Amino acid sequence: MSKFKKKKDGGLAPINTASLPDIVFMLLFFFMVATEMRLDTLMIKNTLPNADQIEKLEKKNPVSFIFIGKPSSGYEKYGTEARIQLNDKFAEVKDIASFINEERALLREELIPFLTVALKVDKEANMGIVGDVKQELRKVNALKINYMVAPGDVSNNLK
Repeated sequence: MSKFKKKKDGGLAPINTASLPDIVFMLLFFFMVATEMRLDTLMIKNTLPNADQIEKLEKKNPVSFIFIGKPSSGYEKYGTEARIQLNDKFAEVKDIASFINEERALLREELIPFLTVALKVDKEANMGIVGDVKQELRKVNALKINYMVAPGDVSNNLK
């Protein structure tokens, strides 16, 4: 008989959790940096028309969005005709000049000539309101206009 007993194998060693908080904070910072926050709440129906020859808009230049379409569900009190949405509120055509001037005031002076106005027009909206918006943009010298579309077959627009 021996004086010392051999220890039995105690199984696996416990997992070292010392670096777990570092990993959690790394993931938190990654998602904070990589997540893009939605800027505007869409209050209109905005089914974009399809186009097959599209070009991606460069994000280097500042872009202001003007949404045009019929009010979506929950906003029926504003009518059934196509409306203009600037940021998070409905607006009239006469409000576009002040909107563009506010957008320019937020930019650095060297970026003001590069401001692009992106029109997100519902495919069921009539072109009369779009023409009015374009006339108002001409008055405030906002001549860089981009029409937003969805990629796809043009014949789908007729449906």
